[in-house]
Amino acid sequence: MTEPLVIQAGEMGAEELLETLEGGNRVVVKTEFLGSEHEVTLRHDGDTYYCDTPTRLHKHDSAEEMRECLRNQGYSER
Repeated sequence: MTEPLVIQAGEMGAEELLETLEGGNRVVVKTEFLGSEHEVTLRHDGDTYYCDTPTRLHKHDSAEEMRECLRNQGYSER
């Protein structure tokens, strides 16, 4: 398995992130929450998109759902 791409929240657009995930790559997004840095791992298994946060695993069934999550959570640029 290749090393994941590590980025800061907002560094890439939603479409660029989706293309990266659909290409089989994982992306680690560094984000700040309540004054401390956290990492969120994004991945796609060919069917389902995942946002693995420090507290919860979010699953999305479509690219549209994942795109909305990326934008709403601030992982992608607007």
